[in-house]
Amino acid sequence: MLNKFIVAAAAAAALLSAAVAPARAAPVKNVVIVHGAFADGSGWQRVTNILGKDGYAVSVVQEPLTSLADDVAATKRVLDLQQGPTILVGHSYGGVVITEAGDAPDVVGLVYIAAFIPDKGDSAVALLSQAPAANNDLRATRDDFLYLDPAAFPADFAADVPAAEAKFMARSQPMLAKAAAGAPVTAAAWHQKKSWALVASKDHNINPDLERSMAKRAGSETIEVSGSHAVYLSKPEEVARLIERAAKASAQ
Repeated sequence: MLNKFIVAAAAAAALLSAAVAPARAAPVKNVVIVHGAFADGSGWQRVTNILGKDGYAVSVVQEPLTSLADDVAATKRVLDLQQGPTILVGHSYGGVVITEAGDAPDVVGLVYIAAFIPDKGDSAVALLSQAPAANNDLRATRDDFLYLDPAAFPADFAADVPAAEAKFMARSQPMLAKAAAGAPVTAAAWHQKKSWALVASKDHNINPDLERSMAKRAGSETIEVSGSHAVYLSKPEEVARLIERAAKASAQ
């Protein structure tokens, strides 16, 4: 009789322990990357390979760069395909896009890589006016699409990328509609969701001081890397580690 009582008590204790034990946080394994202007998503292959080896499912948005609304829609289209919580990453103008698209319910964290971090009502153009970039090589086509002078592109955008690769990037750069650069965001997801930021200290495309001030305003957990605007190409390990840090910190 005593043995039966002991067994029953042990079973009840085990059930009670299981009931009160905290649930283990589910890992975040989805990463969606949004490229910026003047370079498309193919440049993120090195970062994607690192994340993939570490078990992350990575998707790269190829937004049209025709308007902020179009780019947000393209990003949400990819977000809709994800299964479970997702870290949303933006580079450069892509930071504007993820700030607005980041209100999607499965987005659990935002990572800004040498990116604009706008607040509601801000645009990329308005933010640049606060702290001009080191380069003065932005040009516009007759139909108001922006591009970087190809001759200056390597030094301005990708100074620490191999010369042949940087020259090809200059020749293949996707142009950004001027209207997209000037469009204000209507909501800033970082008010509700945790964010991380990488400041590229040798950035000639966005002033590093502007990157620092935007990250501080957003309360982003911030690191600095000695790299150009194309830091995701020149320092993919550092970029991938920050994304992974965000994913681990956002486990649910």
